[in-house]
Amino acid sequence: MKRLLAIFALALCAHGAHAATQAFALDRVRLQDGPFLDAQSTDLRYLMALDPERLLAPFRREAGLPVPTPSYGNWESHGLDGHMGGHYVSALALMWASTGDAEVKKRLDYFIAELKRCQEKLGNGYIGGVPDGAKAWGQVAAGELKVESFGLNGRWVPWYNLHKTFAGLRDAWVHAGNADAKAMLVRLSDWALRLTTPLSDAQMQDMLRAEHGGMNEVLADVAEMTGDLRYLALARRFSHRAILQPLAAGQDKLTGLHANTQIPKVIGFARIAQQAGEDEGWRAAEFFWRTVVEKRSVAIGGNSVKEHFHPADDFKPMLDAVEGPETCNSYNMLKLTALLAQARPKQGAGTGKYADYYERTLYNHILASQHPGDGGLVYFTPMRPQHYRVYSKVDDSMWCCVGSGIESHARHGEFIYAHEGDDALVVNLFVASKLDWRERGIKLTQSTRFPDESRTRLTVDGAGSFALKVRYPGWVAPGALRVKLNGNPVKVTAKPGDYVELRRDWKAGDRVDIELPMRTTLEPMPGLKNYVAVLHGPIVLAAKTPQPGETLNFMADSARGDQVPAGAVCPQDSAPVFVSDKADFIRRFKPVPGQPLTFTAPDLIQGGKDADKLQLIPFFRLHDSRYMVYWARSTPAQQSLMRAELAKAEEERLALDAQTIDQVAPGEQQPESDHSFQGEGAETGIAPAGRWRHAKQWFGYTLNDPQAQGRLLRLMLASGDAGRRFDVVVNGRVVAELALASEAQPLYAREVPLPPDLVAAAGGKLEVRFVAKPGSLAGGLYGLRLLR
Repeated sequence: MKRLLAIFALALCAHGAHAATQAFALDRVRLQDGPFLDAQSTDLRYLMALDPERLLAPFRREAGLPVPTPSYGNWESHGLDGHMGGHYVSALALMWASTGDAEVKKRLDYFIAELKRCQEKLGNGYIGGVPDGAKAWGQVAAGELKVESFGLNGRWVPWYNLHKTFAGLRDAWVHAGNADAKAMLVRLSDWALRLTTPLSDAQMQDMLRAEHGGMNEVLADVAEMTGDLRYLALARRFSHRAILQPLAAGQDKLTGLHANTQIPKVIGFARIAQQAGEDEGWRAAEFFWRTVVEKRSVAIGGNSVKEHFHPADDFKPMLDAVEGPETCNSYNMLKLTALLAQARPKQGAGTGKYADYYERTLYNHILASQHPGDGGLVYFTPMRPQHYRVYSKVDDSMWCCVGSGIESHARHGEFIYAHEGDDALVVNLFVASKLDWRERGIKLTQSTRFPDESRTRLTVDGAGSFALKVRYPGWVAPGALRVKLNGNPVKVTAKPGDYVELRRDWKAGDRVDIELPMRTTLEPMPGLKNYVAVLHGPIVLAAKTPQPGETLNFMADSARGDQVPAGAVCPQDSAPVFVSDKADFIRRFKPVPGQPLTFTAPDLIQGGKDADKLQLIPFFRLHDSRYMVYWARSTPAQQSLMRAELAKAEEERLALDAQTIDQVAPGEQQPESDHSFQGEGAETGIAPAGRWRHAKQWFGYTLNDPQAQGRLLRLMLASGDAGRRFDVVVNGRVVAELALASEAQPLYAREVPLPPDLVAAAGGKLEVRFVAKPGSLAGGLYGLRLLR
């Protein structure tokens, strides 16, 4: 049984005729003392602090069962009801497999039993927390489809929401062997099959314009679980060809797209290709991975600004925005990376690139996204100099990155080791842990304090003939890696990015010592060579830069939008800078004795109070502070000019930010959801000037003005929409009738005054609608701000 579960769980189908590399099931690996065991233990406490009754409430409500305990608030009661319940089931299953904790298993089995009651009460196989789900899914079955990027028939991404339930049931079966979960998943898949059968392929593809998570992936998993090809056919129908086809053709058309909407789709493309032996899905997945990793990611391994892919040749938004890389993106990129790594015929020359990226992102984004004290989780990680992160509270914050986060820190053991049949044991990561290769009667202990020390020791318990393959990281210099077998040096012919292979008859007590010399390097931000991050080996180093006299709230509350670190921004011209008249910056970094991975550079860092005293530490250990990850670098002669240019560029933007009470980025998921987007005949898209929203009838948002200070609406409009006519309506009153003209600039601002009596009577909420005149369109709107 366990063997079967491991085979299914880790995507072991062959690609073509080659045997795939196979990761070990989570229950075969136990973490030992180190940062990942700490993160796992912290996550366990967070998981058990969540109230299962409140997470069950949306499912019970939709099933018509009594709801003795009300639902959580935040996203769990604003349209994405139930998504956290699905994540919770996955996290419990992963944590049980990783720890064997009996209380976790008890909680998981209880939650599954209650979900089963909900499914049985409904009687049609459905189970979910989507508000008024019966009506919503009935409309879908009838072919009544009103599709938005983040909505379907007025519901907030219902397929994305439901995917979390699908995935939770799958994980409860795969990782915890819960047979009820498997049966429930099959019934739920049958419901989805019946629901979508009446839809034409064109209707399906239209529906997939709305975010739908990894529905194609999980249905491919159900096909493998059951051997029923109907589910594989349904997985194909859930594959968004508008994304698949350009990627398979090697075309990067990602700019402007919501990043985390696309990554799960690509995972599904690869899973379908893996099962069916097809090439299109593999081409798409591998091209996507190369494009995102090599051209669209920053030093921590993350990607996206304000949740969207910005132009690959323009990373300035990454430096300017406070909504930096989203943690969910990296959670899914690691899943895709693991899948691609396992699909390789052998872990040999060049395949270490997957583990290099996995390691980089695991340490510097995933591990860094968890508060080491109370376990709070991060949504956005700003790369803007001297900004900060905010963390979730266990009872208040129900964001997507909390859901993926409670899973991430329960699965740290799953990529450390792999095997190629029974012929080779692969070591991908240098993490203190113990492996039980039961089929071979082999146990392996990895003893290390990496990354605080640049070595690891592998000790074999058991006997047998096999190859031990140890990754030669890309961050170790050519010829620098050292290996000893039972104290004797071993000649290393492998290169960075390869795997060192030791093939022999192993005996109990055999010991392999690996030296992994770590170098300090500077990594430029893509396309911005004068902004650099500092790494030591694979570890991103950063510095705390608290501002004198300032008190920041690093913990989010329960309000919509609290996942954004929306406090004051520091002007970029005030940030510390690397200043040297020599090209060799690296020699200026000095290790601090007795403090692992801690460096100073007093003769290199200039600007700001006590800049010469700043310490660079691992970013994953930096919390509750403003920080520097990316640094401008300059010469003494250029420094004044550089600061003046930065100040000029920031002055107008910061002044506008200071005047802004609330704002919406049209067409972007969270800003629109947080501002209660509504509309009829509304559409969104991407133009050279940016992302827009328009409507044949109307669209609108609710803006927050708690102190009744609003005086102006500032609309960003495009000259290309000249001739369009629409009304601006606030709380039911027409405050402006606009006729758009062609302006000198492609994008321009139009300000609409707000009547003082309207603002005073609004109670802090301004419902702004843009209503099309007959025969015209409302919009396009490229930006909306409420100004003091």
